[in-house]
Amino acid sequence: MGRPLRIEYPGAWYHVMNRGRRREKIYEYDKDYKIFIDLLKESAVQFKVRISAYCLMRNHYHLIINTPEGNLSRCMRHINGIYTQKYNRLRKVDGPLFRGRYKSILISEDRYLLELVKYIHRNPLTAHIVDKIEDYRWSSHRGYLEDGQQWNWLYKDIIMGLLSNSKKSYKDFIGEIPDREIIKKMQSKKSPLILGSEKFIEEIRMKVYGKEKAKRLPKKTILAPKQEEIVRAVCDYYDKSLEEIFNIRRGYANEARDVAIYLVKELRGDNLLEVGKYFNLEKHSSVSSAVGRIKRAKRGDIRKKLKHLNDVILKRQT
Repeated sequence: MGRPLRIEYPGAWYHVMNRGRRREKIYEYDKDYKIFIDLLKESAVQFKVRISAYCLMRNHYHLIINTPEGNLSRCMRHINGIYTQKYNRLRKVDGPLFRGRYKSILISEDRYLLELVKYIHRNPLTAHIVDKIEDYRWSSHRGYLEDGQQWNWLYKDIIMGLLSNSKKSYKDFIGEIPDREIIKKMQSKKSPLILGSEKFIEEIRMKVYGKEKAKRLPKKTILAPKQEEIVRAVCDYYDKSLEEIFNIRRGYANEARDVAIYLVKELRGDNLLEVGKYFNLEKHSSVSSAVGRIKRAKRGDIRKKLKHLNDVILKRQT
């Protein structure tokens, strides 16, 4: 499967997380935590991002970031890269520190944003590292309760605004039991691409694909799967090579190819021209014929095959 799509636009909010390679430590000494926090401060200025919360655990980190300029990828590439360099230099080693690209979840600026702040600030408590959240040194929790200048860089305006700008409201909120639905999604093996209301998710679909294309996408998907993801799933299911899917042999029935064409059109909402271009078909009628063959065959055994492939492909998009 291909990499998940990064959704970036000015003003977007994200929960960002990364973990050490093979779950190894990424912070070993106090100095490591301090270096990373200083890097967050520098990056906030350099990339003009707003960091509203962080929690640094021994082998992973959590961040809540707002990007006025829609540049999350550039910022995170810098943070992960520079910290890896500093970490390795101190130990006179080289090689990757993190398991790979960071994970990011696009979140709406409402209760979902608040719940994610609660989620990451309560991490040390949930992991039984401390008995009180206030006792953990390497999170931004104290920044919401203290007025010291060392916290001026932390962007708290939106979070506190949602809590009536009251420190007591913030403390009471953090002390409440987290939203079970959101926690379940966060702790699942496959974290969601987007957290928000149905209206927010629909707005993102419109933003990414445009109004007309978004209308053609299946409602159960947040984002349309890539063409190559669909074709790869079909290849795996039918035990076919890519050449067998893309090569045209006249007079030769190729169910796998027809299924791939059908699913690209149905799951992505692509029009006949877009599907034909991807499969190197010069005539729209060739796409229509393939789709028609599958629609007619849906009355038979192929229905189960389509359902299985739908489940496999869309599992990554919901």
